[in-house]
Amino acid sequence: MFNSESVIFIIYLVFMLGIGVYFFVKTRDGGEKTYFLGGRKMGPWVSALSAGASDMSAWVLMGLPTSIYALGIGQLWIPIGLFIGYTLSWIVEAPRLRSFSIAADDAITIPQYLTNRFLSKSKVLQIICAVIFLVAYTIYAASSIKACGTLFNTVIGIDTTTAMYLAAVVIIGYTFLGGFSAVCWTDFFQGMLMLGALLIAPIFAASTLSGAAAAEMPAGYWSVGTWQEIVSGLGWGIGYFGMPHIIIRFMSLESQKSLKKSAKIGVTWTLLILVFATLVGVVGRLMLGYDDAINGNSLVFITMVRRLFPGVISGILLSAVLAASMSTADSQLLAAASAFASDVYQPVVRKHKASDREMLWAGRLVVLVIAVVALVIAADPDAGSIMSLVSNAWGVFGAAFGPAILLSLFWKRFTFAGAVAGIVVGAAADIAWLTFCASTGVYEIIPGALCGLIAALVASKLSKAPSAEVEALFDRAVKAIEE
Repeated sequence: MFNSESVIFIIYLVFMLGIGVYFFVKTRDGGEKTYFLGGRKMGPWVSALSAGASDMSAWVLMGLPTSIYALGIGQLWIPIGLFIGYTLSWIVEAPRLRSFSIAADDAITIPQYLTNRFLSKSKVLQIICAVIFLVAYTIYAASSIKACGTLFNTVIGIDTTTAMYLAAVVIIGYTFLGGFSAVCWTDFFQGMLMLGALLIAPIFAASTLSGAAAAEMPAGYWSVGTWQEIVSGLGWGIGYFGMPHIIIRFMSLESQKSLKKSAKIGVTWTLLILVFATLVGVVGRLMLGYDDAINGNSLVFITMVRRLFPGVISGILLSAVLAASMSTADSQLLAAASAFASDVYQPVVRKHKASDREMLWAGRLVVLVIAVVALVIAADPDAGSIMSLVSNAWGVFGAAFGPAILLSLFWKRFTFAGAVAGIVVGAAADIAWLTFCASTGVYEIIPGALCGLIAALVASKLSKAPSAEVEALFDRAVKAIEE
């Protein structure tokens, strides 16, 4: 049971926990802002790779390559859409969001920012956002925990459910202890590991192929895809504008100068990750042929690595799957915890200013609760594949928050009522399309985001124009970007 691969896994998990303990000791006297946003002191390298690693969960090593492995080149539109969306989010959204969040009473969560942006005393928007966070992040975290279970079961032979519990304990451990700083630094190391594994595996695999391998592929494999695959694939890019655990990194940067450097690092890293994840799928199909077990359990990367490399090296490379799973799950848990503590617990439950210590423990309790529920979902055999779980959560976030956040950053006439309408309608339309119209083959994020955008525009036009104070906040934030 304890082979060289398992030893590498254990060393890796202990290292991640060590980072959590380090930042617990270092930041234990810090307050809510330190735990949930790192005190806005994140440097460009850590912020860039943390944003990328928190985005690229196990689906980029397991779900996406297996989708291309099984269905063909038509799935390539997903990484193309993701790259376009990620690049635009750094260029268009990041500079304004950092500045606007500071102008909006130094907001530390997305719901808090959206409320403060309109100088509103109402807690409706914060509560709605927090509820969507809790539901969607629980589903999202379940996909990461499920990937860890599959990895340990395949490589070491540990019972899948037991492996899920083990992974959850480690993720909860360093998130619980170290907060945002621990999450960002573990994401930094995990992002480097993911990139290294994806660079090495397909290159070595390609060197083993014969010239006849491509000729044996089914003709339909090389098709560019149907119009539904093209539109849906490109639609994945919409998600970046409303993905809280990613765009919160924009708010944490220490300066606008750091942001520009982070953008270059993050976009380059993401491009490399997506290109080589695609190559894993294509080369994996050429090398391994089609296998229902590989497709059903999203195992193309794992199978490829184990066939190519000896135990120690494969253990290091397969730790990248752990890295991808954990780097996303920790960010999701922290984003949901910060939203609950800052946007529900303090204004609704406590109804007055809670101490920093109380807020920290309220957030930590939410980390535990979400992780437990995510474990239950991940352990359910009918919960769906890793890719489908990610797809569902990604769609809700993109449709609900993408239009509202962009309008808040670029349209001075945008109102609080418009934000509420856009978020509620976007989320509802996304879920309704998934429930009743999935057979169309069009990804639900597209109609969801469109409905959310229309609702936000109409509600803003029908509601009272922003006050002079709200317009002054908008002008102040824009001016700060230009300085």
